Parts: sequence; C-alpha cells; structure tokens
Amino acid sequence: MATDYDSPRKTDEDINEDSLQELQARRVDKGTSTIDVDPDEVAEGMELPGADLSGEELAVRVLPRQADEFTCSRCFLVHHRSQLAEERKGQLICKECTA
Repeated sequence: MATDYDSPRKTDEDINEDSLQELQARRVDKGTSTIDVDPDEVAEGMELPGADLSGEELAVRVLPRQADEFTCSRCFLVHHRSQLAEERKGQLICKECTA
C-alpha cells in the first residue's frame, strides 16, 4: 500500500479513538473505487477486421531469414535452429507445434 508522507500523522490518542465501525467503513470505501477508462482512448490503437490498410506504410525494418533460422511448416513462424523439434519428409517443425 502506498504511503503519503505529506499527510498529517495521527498521534496515539487519535489512533485509539478510531472505532471499529469507522475502520470497516474506510475499508469498504477503498474497495469500491474504480478506474475510469475512456473508451475512445482504448479504441484508438485498435484496427477493425477488414479495415483498408492499403495506405499504411511498414514502420519496422524486416530482415530476411538468417542462416541459423528456419520457418516452421505448421505455424509458418521463423524460429532459431534451437527451436527445431523434428523434420518430417523435409518439413521442419518447431517445438511449440509438436507440443
């Protein structure tokens, strides 16, 4: 729990004066607090399926597959050779797809 070091501190007398009902009411008040989320801000980063992305440009640099990498024949992801689980009929399969 975060501590506000700028708030006034209670003395021993103030602590003893707090009743059980007051402490329980404080606990209930803290538990009901919610975080306000603006739905417009959440939706800004999301793209709808079927959206026209023909005007978009790729913002990352794409490297070709390296000599120590392979493309899995099931998930079509590029993995490092250490992730190679097996080779079936010339097709390379990663460890994630064999699990």
